[in-house]
Amino acid sequence: MEEGTSKSPGYCANTGSDKDYGDADPFQWDTREDCEVRQILDRIADKWSLLVIALLDTRCLRFMELRREIDGISQRMLTVTLRQLERDGLVKRTVHPVVPPRVDYELTALGGTLHRTIQSLVTWTESHQSEIAAARVAYDARTAESEHAEA
Repeated sequence: MEEGTSKSPGYCANTGSDKDYGDADPFQWDTREDCEVRQILDRIADKWSLLVIALLDTRCLRFMELRREIDGISQRMLTVTLRQLERDGLVKRTVHPVVPPRVDYELTALGGTLHRTIQSLVTWTESHQSEIAAARVAYDARTAESEHAEA
């Protein structure tokens, strides 16, 4: 094994860096495909996953209830999203032995902890949306001015 190479396949830090970033390691979310942290972040940061997690926070829902609630999601995308969240231990799927079959989805305890984290991001966004809007306007104005000056 090469010097500086981690033996753990899930560890994603940049082992070649000699810089000290303190506790804020910018390489903790390595973009390599085999990075487990990156894979999990990609999954939970996906817009469909966020919506499913938000909807399942307070109640169990059936597939078609989720589909009706999530505007724009296809049946296939909802199926894929639910399977991935179930595989990651965030959503529990319960099949009831009735005719016609009934399947319910709910957050697991782990999924509930993720929802609280997501809610913190939503709260932050709501608190800072006017600052972000102002920054966007200022950026767009600067960009328009520089494009006009180049023309």
